[in-house]
Amino acid sequence: MKLHQLRNATMIIESGDHHILVDPMLGVRKSMGSYTSKRHPPKRNPLVSLPANADALLEKVTHGLITHSQKWGIESLRHGDHLDGPGEAFLRERKTPVITGAKDAPHLRKKMGINVVDALLPWTPRPFLGGQITAVPATHGRGWVRHLMANGVGFHIELPDEPSLYISGDTVFSTDVQRAFTELRPDFAVMAAGSASLDFGGPILMPMDELVAFTRAAPGQVIANHLEALNHCPTTRAGLREELEKHGLSALIPEDGETLEFN
Repeated sequence: MKLHQLRNATMIIESGDHHILVDPMLGVRKSMGSYTSKRHPPKRNPLVSLPANADALLEKVTHGLITHSQKWGIESLRHGDHLDGPGEAFLRERKTPVITGAKDAPHLRKKMGINVVDALLPWTPRPFLGGQITAVPATHGRGWVRHLMANGVGFHIELPDEPSLYISGDTVFSTDVQRAFTELRPDFAVMAAGSASLDFGGPILMPMDELVAFTRAAPGQVIANHLEALNHCPTTRAGLREELEKHGLSALIPEDGETLEFN
């Protein structure tokens, strides 16, 4: 298995002839507005361009996974950092088979014309490329603010002759994340590590103490992404690495365009 980190949560999982695109944010730098204006400096997003190898990797895509995209079908509540307009067009024009959570599937099919081939219910394994995939609930924030966030899930993926992989999606460190570690025992866990927050409410992703707790609790190797691409995500690669080292922990923290290979 290879994991190609593109930008933010956008990555491609390569297994044999399969190239699985996760959460495509494919727009050019500064193509979206700022997520905050007070708590974090207002800057247009994404903050960085796609890496130079993105086009070649995207040409190989065979399947798509979307952890979350929208809430109540309201365009202003779309989570463009996981499915932006160019990402939507890419999937629709190529008729890419897409798997997502059951709450997002009707909107993606009817409103966006995306080829959703399976709509996953939480904790219900489904066949996937000769193996199986399980949706793990993702809690996108704490307190009242989470009710404004999108219908998120993570994915636990088991493919033939490959290590198992858990993609957390946008979540805080919840009982569902802990259950995924305890019951599913993933060999690798992708952690959304940007510690995002808005101008109101509490964190909508794991703050630093929860990133430490996630890394400590994971039964296998942690891979950190969702970093240094959005104005409301203050955690940096260097800052995360330094904090984990203070606690005797480590994670793989790929740069945009970097490929990780696992046996």
